[in-house]
This record gives sequence, structure tokens and C-alpha cells, in this order.
Amino acid sequence: MKILVPLAEGFEEIEAVTIIDTLRRGGIDTVTASLLAPVVTGAHKISVTADTALQEDEEYAGIVLPGGMPGSSNLKKDPRIIRLIRKIYEAGGIAAAICAAPIALEEAGILEGKKYTCYPGYEDEIKTGKFTPEPVIADGRIITGRGAACAIPFSLKIVEILKGKETADRLKEQMMAFW
Repeated sequence: MKILVPLAEGFEEIEAVTIIDTLRRGGIDTVTASLLAPVVTGAHKISVTADTALQEDEEYAGIVLPGGMPGSSNLKKDPRIIRLIRKIYEAGGIAAAICAAPIALEEAGILEGKKYTCYPGYEDEIKTGKFTPEPVIADGRIITGRGAACAIPFSLKIVEILKGKETADRLKEQMMAFW
């Protein structure tokens, strides 16, 4: 099982690193991919070197989108990302996004009738889903989170869905997540 975490210029660093770290701690093969250059600079000027360049021909069991601005807009505007979201979701994989990144799930057309959450204000850009202000929402194979402080519970929910509650609970205890 391989999960893609695409890194677009302007990504939210807390979200991206928390997602990558938590999924890897959970034993999930997690691949970071840059949209342009190998070194991607986040919204707060922290640079991260991606594992690889984005390749559409790879097979993934899921895609997890970090938020941040302009990172979320860059994901939404990249036709490769939109095609990958659709391809992965239609093949039975998970599609997850946090902060403003659910706008890319909307662009891919997979939020119809689904409950989701996002950073305050971005629900105005999402017309097909059902917004709820919870910190983390899982509606079937779509997982969404509100923002940076929700990155750990968001990532743990992904681990729970992919590896089971026991694995997520063990990881939560190891990470000292007391909520």
C-alpha cells in the first residue's frame, strides 16, 4: 500500500510533515512528490526535498493533500493532481485533504453528497459537499481536516482507516496524543 503526498509550492509545513511522519510511523509506504522542482518551499519559507517528481503512472492506494496557501490553490490548478485524485478514488483508494486543500477534492468532483471540513472560509468555494465544522471528518474514503492544529488527529484517522484502530491507537499512545 503506497500513499502519495504531493508537495506544492506554498504548502503548510506543519500539516505536510505531520502527515508524512505519522503515516510512516504507522507502517504506511508514504511517497512525497514535488509538482515542479525537487526542493519545495512551504508557506512559511521552510524547504523540503521531495522523494520524487510527480508521476501519474504510479499506482497509489491513496492521496493525502496538505493545505496552506498558495499550496492548496497550486494543487487545485494542477491537472495532474486532479486526474490522480479521480484515478485513486475511482479505483477504491482514499482521498484526504486538510486545511484549504479540500478545494482540490471539489475540483476533482468527488465531494458530491459527502461530509467534509476545511479551514474556515474555504467552504464557500466548495459547492457539492456537506460542510461540518468538526476538526476531522471521515465520510467513507474521503478524510478531511480543518487546519494545522488538526494535523495529528487527521493523520491518525488516515492510519486508522488504512491500518486499523489498533495500529492508530498504538501510534497515538506512542506519540503522546492525549485527545
